[in-house]
Amino acid sequence: MSFEYLIDPAKGPQWQGVLPGKPQPYVLRRGEGEHAKLFGDVFTVLLSGDETENQFGIITSSSPAGDVIPTHSHNATHETFYVLEGKVRLFFEDGEGAKQSQLLTPGDFGYVPAGFAHAYQIVEDARMMGTLSGGFERFFQHMGTPTDSTSPDQPPFIPDFPRMQAAAQQHNMQFMRDFEWPEPTA
Repeated sequence: MSFEYLIDPAKGPQWQGVLPGKPQPYVLRRGEGEHAKLFGDVFTVLLSGDETENQFGIITSSSPAGDVIPTHSHNATHETFYVLEGKVRLFFEDGEGAKQSQLLTPGDFGYVPAGFAHAYQIVEDARMMGTLSGGFERFFQHMGTPTDSTSPDQPPFIPDFPRMQAAAQQHNMQFMRDFEWPEPTA
């Protein structure tokens, strides 16, 4: 798969220089960070692997209610879901391989370790914060497009399939197209 579809952060996207790019203290004010539009969502990198010696990154997302985010797994990335506003349904395989579904509301937290299939659906417009293994926070920028705005009113950015596949390959993850989840019961 070719990486020509990906944004190359070294070539100067709009947000270059917002974060320090090395381990040092800094502060971001409300609405600051590196923003990327992906589908109808705005993802904001608050802390990247560059600032944590690739240990972890922190993102926020502002997402409209909609379809299920496709089932996928990460070979080396742990992912958290902390709901700040709205409702999010998290689908995941548990330690025994059973398929689970949990509705998360403000203040709820979900964790999916590397190697576990998962998906999620924004049930009600939501804001989430997530901590990810270092480097994976760039996935949303590579698959999406840079933006200077956190406004949900901007047009969606729909990547084509080659771009999605290239971003997934670069970030050591796979989409699981034929994976089925049971209907939620609660």
